[in-house]
Amino acid sequence: MPKFSANISLLFAELAYLDRFQAAAEAGFEAVEILFPYEIAARETRRALVANGLKLVLINAPPPNYAGGQPGFAAVPGEEARFQRDITRVMRYVEQLRPGMVHIMAGYEQGAQAQQTFVRNLQWAADHAPSQQFTIEPLNPGDQPGYFLNDYDLAADVLDLVDRPNVGLQYDTYHAEVIHGDALKVWERFHSRAVHVQIGAAPDRSEPGRGMMDFPALFQAFDDAGYSGWVSAEYKPSKPRTVDTLGWRPAN
Repeated sequence: MPKFSANISLLFAELAYLDRFQAAAEAGFEAVEILFPYEIAARETRRALVANGLKLVLINAPPPNYAGGQPGFAAVPGEEARFQRDITRVMRYVEQLRPGMVHIMAGYEQGAQAQQTFVRNLQWAADHAPSQQFTIEPLNPGDQPGYFLNDYDLAADVLDLVDRPNVGLQYDTYHAEVIHGDALKVWERFHSRAVHVQIGAAPDRSEPGRGMMDFPALFQAFDDAGYSGWVSAEYKPSKPRTVDTLGWRPAN
């Protein structure tokens, strides 16, 4: 059975940030992911991880633009120097937080030039930090209009062009279902590229068990494919208390 982690940017959001680590551990999770851990000193997050015996699976890059800019620009032509500065900043957090994965967000641009820019930036990041695993994730155009990486076939093309062993696919059941209509078929086609998995139900990105997606079949497919990485619960709980939405987890 897959090993599950909790995205504490979405789960346990009824609690203060630093309290979510203990809540995740008490709920039986051994690892967490954090979308943007940049608002608080890295040492505080690291202390909370260690105190609760948790591994950090993933963070997003780049840091948010607190002046109101778009969250991500790796595919935006003309932003290459900014991308390199921000990845360098991210790596300072990585040194302290030690996440297994860093998800590089493509940003909002379209066309061949955007793809070329995205590929070059990913290659730069991979070569700049060869010991760090990076991911890219297709996001559905309903939630993220204009986002460059909006299709799994496009993600496969980008990965082929990047051609770096430390850049892989981040597969998300919610986005896969919304984009292509069948998350299980998407997994069957692209699982060999997947280095990280996230789960959430369509159509509302709530916990598994809501909607029409067959999560037991997906969990079995992860096992059948030999996937041994983390499967992160990245959903918006349908109830005020996150612990009341965890019934989807299979019994050990």
